[in-house]
Amino acid sequence: MKKSFVRGFATVSVAASLLAVATSCVGDLDREPFNEVTSEVVYSDPANYKPILAKLYAGLALSGQTGPSGKPDLSGVDEGFSNYVRQYWSIQELPTDEAVIAWGDDGLQDYHRMNWTSNNPFIRAMYNRISYQIAACNEYIRETKDDKLSGRNITGTNLENIKKYRAEARFLRALSYFHSLDLFGNPPFADENDQVGSFQPRQISRAELFSYVESELKAIETELVGAKQNEYARVDQAAAWTLLAKLYLNAEVYTGTARNTEAITYCKKVIGAGYSLQNTPTAKFSAYGRNFLADNHTSPEVIFPVTFDGNFTKGYGGTTFIIHASVGDSISAAAYGIDGGWGGTRTTKALFNLFPDTAADRRGRFQTKGQKLEIDNLTEYKYGYAVFKFRNIGSDGKVGKNITFPDTDFPMFRLADVYLMYAEAVLRGGTGGDLGQALTYVNQLRTRAFSGTNAGNITASQLNLNFILDERARELHWEGHRRMDLIRFKKFTTAAYLWPWKGGLKEGRSVSDNLNLFPIPSTDLVANPNLKQNPGY
Repeated sequence: MKKSFVRGFATVSVAASLLAVATSCVGDLDREPFNEVTSEVVYSDPANYKPILAKLYAGLALSGQTGPSGKPDLSGVDEGFSNYVRQYWSIQELPTDEAVIAWGDDGLQDYHRMNWTSNNPFIRAMYNRISYQIAACNEYIRETKDDKLSGRNITGTNLENIKKYRAEARFLRALSYFHSLDLFGNPPFADENDQVGSFQPRQISRAELFSYVESELKAIETELVGAKQNEYARVDQAAAWTLLAKLYLNAEVYTGTARNTEAITYCKKVIGAGYSLQNTPTAKFSAYGRNFLADNHTSPEVIFPVTFDGNFTKGYGGTTFIIHASVGDSISAAAYGIDGGWGGTRTTKALFNLFPDTAADRRGRFQTKGQKLEIDNLTEYKYGYAVFKFRNIGSDGKVGKNITFPDTDFPMFRLADVYLMYAEAVLRGGTGGDLGQALTYVNQLRTRAFSGTNAGNITASQLNLNFILDERARELHWEGHRRMDLIRFKKFTTAAYLWPWKGGLKEGRSVSDNLNLFPIPSTDLVANPNLKQNPGY
């Protein structure tokens, strides 16, 4: 039976609430205050450190203190919308060929039409959620400094454990700063050394933030628990290595300098850490499909998940959103293990066409009944095929414990992504790897996709960067990678690749390159005079 680590934060909800209000040091967070006790009271007891750490993990999965509504972390936005994974999925998927959404909420259609501004409420929600998460991590790291632990007479095993918790908090902060680096480029910056409430955060350059995230991940590399040695859903060295690989693979975008050799180095560390592909199908599900089911916590390839539990992490974000939003009236909600669909998300024909044989390639699963491939209207659910990927059903065919709130975890990092990053970095000229090994990794993914046969395997002459971009879509679609990938391949804003409704036209069009970055929300520009807007906004 899956145990969700984020359940632990509920035991010290007072302390979790304290974190929400003690850390207003990054942006205008629009927080809901629940200040009930002081940090000294909370942190004087070593037993509280792990549950408060759980709150930091819960910041990725939940949007408030009670869920699914009531006592939200952030005000000024619907609590269901403000969930970290939901906002991250939306901002990385909806502007691309992989996803459209039917709903008409103010600013939501701006994503796929690529006409957003600094006043967009969904961009602001993502920005504020990242800022909140960073601020909460800063507070935890500040309270676990060596001098503070010494002053509280915390020693022995308690001290050793808390230092490991601190390393995990530094990873979670680095993850959110990585997201900010990727999405906003030049955000406000604060760490544990900045005094709460006494300053306006400075703006950090994209190159400087890249170096900061890199240095943080390297600093904690030896402090984290060894790969595969931590509790499920808590980070370990392999999670840090994966994030470093991803950072280096995108380095040319972020800094102007390619770092593909370093990407290969850290991909090899992850690959050598003992993870393996989920290669065992069941009577009901393909081996690939098992990575996205209600018992995907059993997958040997998931490196870092954001966990969800139908009874203990209730909310309208995360995989609740991903699964419910993809189901409309013409589609059986029971096939997804839920009590009803929201009629929202579909995909474009550009993704569908990457699967020339959906019968053979088991990754290409689309709901076509009642749907039309051509999208004549973005706001009508019937236009565009639905993606049949995440489900609230276990490998044995049994529905999750709650048909409204799924048990399905969100795989933030998994081994298949690392295989493809390795192959791409080799093709981009990185050293320390080789094309033969890259081909082997790609064909391992394709062998699994084609039901254990070599029918879909490719040759060395077919392995090139364009193939890798398409293969990443086939393997990783709807997992929050696509915008980042398209930008890295210079196809997000340019005319080199068009998809339906890119730039607001049915046939697609190129857009301004400034859209490779999102704007700093206008609310934060007003609140913090140290900030300057990203170019083009």
